[in-house]
Amino acid sequence: MIAIVGGGIAGLSAAYRLRERGHDVRVFEAGGPDALGGLARTYATAGDDLEQFYHHLSKSEETIVELAEELGVGDDLEWLVGKNAYYVDGVVHPMDTPWEILAFPHWSVYDKFRLGMLTLDIDVRGGVPSFDTYENLEDFEHQSAVDFAKEHTTENVYETFFDPLLDAKFGSRKDEVSAAWLLGRIKFRGERDLLRGEILGYFDGGFRVLLDALVDAVGRENIETNARVTRLATEDGAVSEITVESEGEGTGAGTETRVESVDDVVVATMPNVLEDLTGYACEIDFQGAVCAVVTMEESLTDIYWLNVADEAPFGALIEHTNFVPPERYGGDHLLYVASYVQSPDEWLWDATDGEIEERWLAGIEDLFPAFDPDGVSDFRLARAPRAAPIYEQGYLDLVVPYDLGDEVTEGLYYAGMASRAQYPERSLNGGVVAGYEVADRIDGARTRRSAGAEQDGEVLATEGDR
Repeated sequence: MIAIVGGGIAGLSAAYRLRERGHDVRVFEAGGPDALGGLARTYATAGDDLEQFYHHLSKSEETIVELAEELGVGDDLEWLVGKNAYYVDGVVHPMDTPWEILAFPHWSVYDKFRLGMLTLDIDVRGGVPSFDTYENLEDFEHQSAVDFAKEHTTENVYETFFDPLLDAKFGSRKDEVSAAWLLGRIKFRGERDLLRGEILGYFDGGFRVLLDALVDAVGRENIETNARVTRLATEDGAVSEITVESEGEGTGAGTETRVESVDDVVVATMPNVLEDLTGYACEIDFQGAVCAVVTMEESLTDIYWLNVADEAPFGALIEHTNFVPPERYGGDHLLYVASYVQSPDEWLWDATDGEIEERWLAGIEDLFPAFDPDGVSDFRLARAPRAAPIYEQGYLDLVVPYDLGDEVTEGLYYAGMASRAQYPERSLNGGVVAGYEVADRIDGARTRRSAGAEQDGEVLATEGDR
């Protein structure tokens, strides 16, 4: 049996691929049934389910699209326009079409030219255009994003655009972030219709459509929720057993502890779980995220993704129903309010839900005086203590290998957020890729072992005939 620790998108994708290749798989998810999907888990609304943390797909995310096609939900994936804007000095500046960018009052013509060339992957430093400077992201692993932005655009573009974005994303850690992350971010979010704006993918019915299809393909009988793997045992240099604590059904049923024999183990969670089980320490730092879904009677703006450069208690406002029609949610207008947390010393880390609601709604009202908090019918808050890596300089030296046979023990694999697939930016697509990578390695190792055993059997048979 192959045990998969974690029922997020990576764990489910690994299970799906292994099941497709005929292997016996079981997924152990420490949370309840609602935890399946990890950061893509959902809330109920007056219509379709909605993700607790905002999600969409870029045109560059091909593996997850292929998975949707295989699962029979490819036709549910829609490519919609996500309008972007930038809030500066009390004004919302749309930033999608070339003429909107040209109209941005805080940049000179030269500022706009330098930023435009960077987004087109053209390096104009030195006056001679180069079209291959930005091809290999790893070339920028050890340069800071701050220095890169200043060198490859202008000081003013950095101060008025990149600095507020880096500050909202990484806070006090922004000076440590690598240029590879920033350049990858530009490439990742670079698919645009020149006349309309950014083209992003979303499922009719939400990502719950994909998750349900994936769970069904794995087989619900092969997924155990409320089941925490607490110990991993080895024998003769290979994984042999796991200990599982599961909650019994019904009130007062208590916790049951049992031992399961395993042939391989995939850890598809955050690396702290890997360390608890095996002692393997990952040096990547993670940041937390706090994300609210605000249900409103009226729309706040006509923008999907609003980056905020002014002082605000949050990093971004993402009005989901300016991307997906509000009719799919019973006519409600749904707004994500989001912020990252780098340190337990920050107020947001320990603030109560009520305190955050009061401060964030007041912050929206400060930015938009016409906003009426009395028009908010619901404020739901989700927290993730390890929501995303901090992509510091030299990050690739810190990623956890897919196959941990050399580092820890044979038969141990890793597909969590500290894997290579989640570089230079984390994404659901990266989770699918990570799951596939470990599944392919397990399948390949088993095929080689089977071929070796078959060959040994043939040799013994031949010797017996002599």
